[in-house]
Amino acid sequence: MTVRRLPLLAIALALTATACGSDLSPPATTPREGGVASAAALSGLVAVTLVVPEGMSAAPLDTQRRALVPPGWTLAVYARVPSARLAAWAPDGTLLVSVPENGTVVRLEPDGRGTATASELLTGLNQPHGLAFSGSTLYVAQTDRVDAYTYAAGQATAPRPVVTDLPNASSPELRGRYGHPLKSVAVGQDGAVYVSVASTGNISADDLTSTPPRASVLRVPPGGGPPEPYAVGVRNGTALAVAPDGAVWAAVNNRDNIQFPYDRPYGDDSGSARERVIDEYVRDHPVEPFAKLTPGRNLGWPYCNPDADVDPGVRGSRQDFSDVPFVRDVQTNPDGRMLDCSALTPVEQALPGHSAPLGLSFVDGGLPSSYASGALVGVHGSWNASPPRAPEVSFFPWRDGGLGAQQTLVGGFQAADGSRWGRPVAAVEGPDRAVYITDDQAGAVYRLAPPAR
Repeated sequence: MTVRRLPLLAIALALTATACGSDLSPPATTPREGGVASAAALSGLVAVTLVVPEGMSAAPLDTQRRALVPPGWTLAVYARVPSARLAAWAPDGTLLVSVPENGTVVRLEPDGRGTATASELLTGLNQPHGLAFSGSTLYVAQTDRVDAYTYAAGQATAPRPVVTDLPNASSPELRGRYGHPLKSVAVGQDGAVYVSVASTGNISADDLTSTPPRASVLRVPPGGGPPEPYAVGVRNGTALAVAPDGAVWAAVNNRDNIQFPYDRPYGDDSGSARERVIDEYVRDHPVEPFAKLTPGRNLGWPYCNPDADVDPGVRGSRQDFSDVPFVRDVQTNPDGRMLDCSALTPVEQALPGHSAPLGLSFVDGGLPSSYASGALVGVHGSWNASPPRAPEVSFFPWRDGGLGAQQTLVGGFQAADGSRWGRPVAAVEGPDRAVYITDDQAGAVYRLAPPAR
């Protein structure tokens, strides 16, 4: 374990887009998405200039950037952390940020000027991603394991394994074929540890019968023990967290290149479009599930897909992202024998297709009334959709014991031509009741502050 100070200028950026990279082809508006500006108008957001403190203006923040936030809120750079991914607040009021690209966990200590001093808390790790605290115990998910550390006096010491031998590119049976190496971790109120293990690829069904199963959320019981599947059919549930009521939630990156599942024409075409890969259909299907996990829950992959179309199979159909039912995947489950999709519990909420949710956290009373309780999701934006799905920070309010529909909390990262200056990964509420947002493309951590904070 190494602790080494990093001057802020020194950590400012030679950046490349990471997994879930961007497709910057010029977009055209569609019936479902009128662009960031119209989305802001609907949600009441206003444009503000990103505040960039002295010494933090390395590219891409060397140009004035504008973001969309609620009226009266401000957005400022808190620190520059190249390839910043997931984040967690330590008991001492410092923010920890994972950097899988270089195997480190960075510690951000407030400097009293609205910014932070960065130091390396942990180094030499194998693609660390998920971070979670339970009291003074820090849990770190690497690509092949989860370890628990004792956190005290700004140091993480005495690592002990929670679960090892998780599937990754080095697993002998995979022979380097593993497209989703990053793991996420959460700790339940009872001390159980949950770890998200993504699928090998797009529709690799043998993931479900592997040991341990991939495309699953595993649970390690309180006090330790072998991991057991908690939820299955979870293609890439990197957005994983425990809600204040103790429920485990996951937002999922779903499959690509889905075949049209209905025996009917699509749009103005003649004849059946069944089993065709239609770019316009693929962009919006399947949607990305945001689901409350329960023991044994199945989120369908790769045999069933959540379909939010109000008029299924109709080109330009309006989509309803609440209580989304499943339909058969015509490529993997054409006759329904692999899995009865109608028997699956509808998805509580969903994000539009190819949104790429990556980070998840919950707020419970600390933010202004409109955002007092609910979920914050870092939406990375699409990597292969045209027009590109825009990155944002989403908010889902608590309603009647569940979550209401998606709202944009922070937007404006994508221009009208599809180019992007940033891609949020995670958003977490700080002890000062502001929201801190990691951005792996800009290599930054932002502070989103409500009025008078």
